[in-house]
Formats: sequence, C-alpha cells, structure tokens
Amino acid sequence: MDTGLVENHFSLARYWAQGDALSHAVAYILLAMSLVSWYFILSKALMSVRVRRSSRAVDAFWAAPSIGDGLAALAASDPEQIYVGLARQGEAQMAVGTKHTLAGEMGYAEQVTRVLRGAIHRSTMKLESGLTLLASIGATAPFVGLLGTVWGIYHALGAVSSGGAVQIDKVAGPVGEALVMTGIGLMVAIPAVLAFNGFNRINRLTLSELDAFAYDLHAYLTTGDRAHLKG
Repeated sequence: MDTGLVENHFSLARYWAQGDALSHAVAYILLAMSLVSWYFILSKALMSVRVRRSSRAVDAFWAAPSIGDGLAALAASDPEQIYVGLARQGEAQMAVGTKHTLAGEMGYAEQVTRVLRGAIHRSTMKLESGLTLLASIGATAPFVGLLGTVWGIYHALGAVSSGGAVQIDKVAGPVGEALVMTGIGLMVAIPAVLAFNGFNRINRLTLSELDAFAYDLHAYLTTGDRAHLKG
C-alpha cells in the first residue's frame, strides 16, 4: 500500500485548498480570537501578580507616621494604582472643601463615603477590564469551530455525492479534516475559560481587601479631630 496516498487523504493543507471563503473566514476568526485571548491572558496575569503583591503595602500605609508618608509608601508598592486611589481620594477630601457644591450639602461622613465609593468603582473597572471579552471568546469559540466543521462536512459530502459511488476512504479524509475545526475552537476556548475563572477569583480577593481598606479609611477620616474640623 502506498502510504503517501493515505497521508494525503488527511491533510489540513488540502482542507484549506479546497475550502471556500466561509471556511477561511472561520479559520481567521479563530486565529484572531486566540491572539486576542492570549494577549489579555498574559497582560491580566502580569497585572494580577502586581496587584497581589501591592496588597501588602496596605499594612505599610497604616504603619506610616502620617497620611502623606503612607501615600508615598503605598504609591511605591502599587504600580497598578488599585489601592493608592482610595488613599489619595481620602487625603483630597481632608484638604478640599465642598461647601458650595451639591456634594457639600451632605454631611462630612457622607462625602467621604461618596468619594471612596467612586475610587472603588474605578479600581473595579480596571480589575475587570478584558474579562467580558475572555468570557465571550470562551463561550463562542467552540461554536465558531463547529460552524467550520459543519460547513466543511457539507462541502465534503456534496463533493463525494457528485462523484458517483460513495467510498468510505473518500469521505473519511475530508470529514476528518473538517472535524479539526471543532478541535481548534476548543483549543481557543479552554484557555480563555480557565483564565476567566482564575482572574475572577483573584479579583474577588482583591475587591474584598479593597473594601476593607475603604472601610478603615472611612473610619480614619470621619472620627476624632478630622471629623470635628470638617463638621
């Protein structure tokens, strides 16, 4: 038996050569999804490592002799600007009056709550950026690959039926080639889904720590002489 002929029966190059515009479009879409997915996976992984390391700087902030020194220590250890934004908003609230604005009509404690909530919202948006895209790729990539498989099998069966007698060796090659598109779709989706779940867990831990930091800042800014000065 000529092994060369058997190998040529199952070839991605042959599948690509026989494919039409839709088959090629599906392959390009999967390639784009994979590149975008891995870009966000790698960039978010680097960001997550930095964020988890910077969480230790919160202790250094509270150990500082003044809020200015605490801000300097926090900023030096928070390259992603996740925690330091809250402290900066708190310091600004201590220094800037808002009596002639709508916010100034609220009590001082409510003003502090408002600015800290805004800082948490901005940090949350930064932490969650790209996660929706990863979730979308993980959910849709298998179906994009399945579309390529169905379309490839349809064309393979159409070509075989137009050739007269149906032979299994004539069907197996094109069908097997088309099934590879489903496998590629899964290869794109699985890393995206795993990364999405991992980043979600890291974000939950970070947001919990961020909320605790905001609570402590609120207590610091609204008790003692600081609250009486603003009252």
